[in-house]
Amino acid sequence: MNLSPVVIAIPMYFILMGIELLVLRFQKNPSYRLNDAITNINCGVISQVTGVFLKILSIGIYTFLFEKFAFFQIPNNIWTFFILFFLYDLCYYWAHRMSHEVNLFWGGHVVHHSSEEYNLSVALRQSSTQTIWTFMFYLPLAFLGFDPVFLVLVSGLNLLYQFWIHTEVIGKMGFLEKFMNTPSHHRVHHGRNPKYIDKNHGGTFIVFDKWFGTFQEEEEKPTYGITTPVNSWNPVWVNIAHYANMKQEMSMIKNWKDKLRYLVNKPGWLPEDLGGYRPVKEVGPEYRKFDTVVPQPLNWYVFFQYVVLMGLTAFFLFNLDNIDTATKVGLSFLIIWTTVSFSGIFEQNKWYHFQEIVRVAIFATAIWFVLIGLLPENISMIILSAYAGVSYIWLWLNTSTVKKFQTAVNKTPQNV
Repeated sequence: MNLSPVVIAIPMYFILMGIELLVLRFQKNPSYRLNDAITNINCGVISQVTGVFLKILSIGIYTFLFEKFAFFQIPNNIWTFFILFFLYDLCYYWAHRMSHEVNLFWGGHVVHHSSEEYNLSVALRQSSTQTIWTFMFYLPLAFLGFDPVFLVLVSGLNLLYQFWIHTEVIGKMGFLEKFMNTPSHHRVHHGRNPKYIDKNHGGTFIVFDKWFGTFQEEEEKPTYGITTPVNSWNPVWVNIAHYANMKQEMSMIKNWKDKLRYLVNKPGWLPEDLGGYRPVKEVGPEYRKFDTVVPQPLNWYVFFQYVVLMGLTAFFLFNLDNIDTATKVGLSFLIIWTTVSFSGIFEQNKWYHFQEIVRVAIFATAIWFVLIGLLPENISMIILSAYAGVSYIWLWLNTSTVKKFQTAVNKTPQNV
């Protein structure tokens, strides 16, 4: 079984999000939108799935350096745990800060900032490529002699801590604001306002920002998101959009030295002949959050499919040790495909209906192989038939609903 603290805490994530949703409804704060929340969680799902393979890179290299080149043999006890927890957060601060200040690294971190809302689901909006650029910041801990098992535990707990600070429900927290990262401090970090950009990089502790000059108190309410919104619910595109933009901009840069500078300078940098650095602008009154609207029955269809997807994903993550490599790859592809399919429905792409028919059939087959080892064959067949039948009937009924909805939208006068 996968004993990662992050994976084990998955049920608690959804319980806390449900509580937050109720509190926000009571406060009349509309910071949850189904399309945004599902995209947030989809990014987290893809990050966890792809992380299964990337751990070979990060943990593998760390373990190798620990076993071959550690200067000390640090014992595993409660005191070294607290020391490692503090040192890990220091490494996290620099990894996080450089992810904002180096354009190439920003491509791996921008995913987490691309939601225009701020709630607990945003905490799950994690990148699939960030590990590639940041794992090196933790390697000094291997040379010092901290056990890889301890490192995995501490990194998981550090990430768990950061979950609850992604909320607007909790205001300022008095004395804790002086040394801990809090919801108030982290709201600043997610702001796209010029005064909030690249501030408050700490994970658990805020003291590193105060020591190294990147601290900013929360004053006016932040506008959340990134300066160039991704404007898509597709979690795969959310992960690669910045890299695609980098490729386009680098094609305009002729000097190879400037191409290198473009990679390592802050996001927004261009050589002087292309206009130079583009500073962050204030958020104007014309700003509108990206949104799309679909008929309510189709939203419920996505929600139903999403519950089923979460079941398959949980099985995948909790049973990694018992799944062969080919099955891991196959299930990973199916899970990622499903998350993209949801974005097609939300954005009403022309391809969504046909490919959803195909996806449900393949997904049903995957459910069969999962259930056949857990339940009697006849019960597995009943569940499989019920899933496929409900899905296809729901899709068929929604076809006419979508056409009527689109006709009504097209006839609605648009404000100019």
